[in-house]
Amino acid sequence: MSVAIEKNIDVETTSTGIPIRNIWHMLLYVNKSRHLRYRWKSEIENAPNINSLLIAILAKQIQQRIRIGLGRDYCRIENEIYGLRGRIDFNKSLKLMSFPQGRICSRYQLYLKNVLKNQIIRSTLARMIQSGDFGTKKKKAKELKNTLRCISQEMKDIDIIELKPAEIRREQLKQNDMDYSFMLSICYLLYLHFMPRENKGDHSLLKINRDELVLYAIYEKFVAEFYKYHLIKWNVNPQPTIYWPSEYKSDYLPVMKPDLILEHKETKQIVILDTKYTKSSIVQGQWGNYTFNRDHLFQIYAYLRSQENRTEHYEKSTGLLLYPTVNKQLPQKIDIQGHEIRWETINLAQTWDIIESDLLALVDIKQD
Repeated sequence: MSVAIEKNIDVETTSTGIPIRNIWHMLLYVNKSRHLRYRWKSEIENAPNINSLLIAILAKQIQQRIRIGLGRDYCRIENEIYGLRGRIDFNKSLKLMSFPQGRICSRYQLYLKNVLKNQIIRSTLARMIQSGDFGTKKKKAKELKNTLRCISQEMKDIDIIELKPAEIRREQLKQNDMDYSFMLSICYLLYLHFMPRENKGDHSLLKINRDELVLYAIYEKFVAEFYKYHLIKWNVNPQPTIYWPSEYKSDYLPVMKPDLILEHKETKQIVILDTKYTKSSIVQGQWGNYTFNRDHLFQIYAYLRSQENRTEHYEKSTGLLLYPTVNKQLPQKIDIQGHEIRWETINLAQTWDIIESDLLALVDIKQD
């Protein structure tokens, strides 16, 4: 699907109307990789869908890494060997009667490239070769799939493993190399897109819109990283745990973790922001009337009122619910017990400079 958002230029979009190029910009914020903003322009502009975009960028990144050498890590090896190496496991050596045969059971470390981060990437590539969605343009799809096969062959010394989302996330967080952190983040998003189906077999209908699942993961993190980067005069605290003002402790109280708490460094103004990736900020009731999503309203109300005892600035804090949209805007605000609650939308179908400007305007901060 493509639309013209610039004069005489057709831009590929997702099924929800978000230009693929804008998803690329969001990904750069999520992975703190804004220096890659103008790289791989053709792959980004021509990507027919989210999945194809992610696969193409992962391929480019790992090709670049292969040229300079795959990353290595120390791995613990336990083996029965001839000679002395590392730490001897006497109990195991005696049990296996290794000593009379001139061998020992030993534990030692090797600096290898066949480690988890490379295994995750190669396993993701293998999965995409088998069942990746490369779009409807057969020639480009075939070229991309052949590229993945060539990369996989170059990584033939790396084991293919069963992908597990928790392992991918942990490995991403502990990586110091920015390129590996970026690649593992893409692997995680591709896993979300191709996680196991709800029913057995290859022809079952999915109950989950996989594009929306991936976009939600990107959108939520993007808003946090965008404000962390741009709001120099604010303290930006993503996903802090806030506590109920109860005199008695209970293990059954639900945890409260708003997406963002913004605090102005000079005025101490507090904004509690929650991103909501839903089709609409209003819902239709059983009698045909339209109202704000009450779960969202109750949630932001609880965040605001429960923190009033912290400081005088929390007594007048602002709640902000931020929804993505590709068409109409619905800015609304109300005042409840001294707290302003705002419903705002950000149009992700706009050009990127307008998106950035609109996001900054939401907290009354202008770009320099």
